[in-house]
Amino acid sequence: MFEKIISKSTPEGSSGSPLPTAQHPAGAGATSPPPPPAAPSSKRNVLGQDVEIQGEVRFEGDLAVGGRVDGKITSKGSLTIEETAHLKAQIACGSVIVRGRVEGDIIASDQVQICAHAVVHGDISANSLAMEAGGIFVGNSNIGQDRATPQVIETPSPSDGTLLEVPDSTEKVSAA
Repeated sequence: MFEKIISKSTPEGSSGSPLPTAQHPAGAGATSPPPPPAAPSSKRNVLGQDVEIQGEVRFEGDLAVGGRVDGKITSKGSLTIEETAHLKAQIACGSVIVRGRVEGDIIASDQVQICAHAVVHGDISANSLAMEAGGIFVGNSNIGQDRATPQVIETPSPSDGTLLEVPDSTEKVSAA
């Protein structure tokens, strides 16, 4: 009975082709359900332009936002803010592509890209920033990671006025 339901019906929203039936050896009495469909390698989530969210949004994989979000967006994945989107949010993601409007700070562990007609009002902190001509960014930015700065090593000067050698140089400097 279970086999007939699976083999003759199609799930809603499918292309109309029935699910494949399991092949059974002749005389086998028990049937097993077909294996579950393979999961996609990356998750792609979409919030359409008719969606409005107030609060916190967390996701895995990629998220494309076309509507309005008022609150906070957090993920290690990639966020795409579409042309129709308006976000009043604090954003912390792996990478962010802005094509719409953002009012709030953006923190990206990788890259922030501001496209030609995008508007960003807020601070940006990211490993890299790309901005197309025509994009608007009003705020402060902290791009890249601090490089190791050379340390100054102070050596005590002798009290008798003798000359000290300066490292990596041929000049002599008076200690007095």
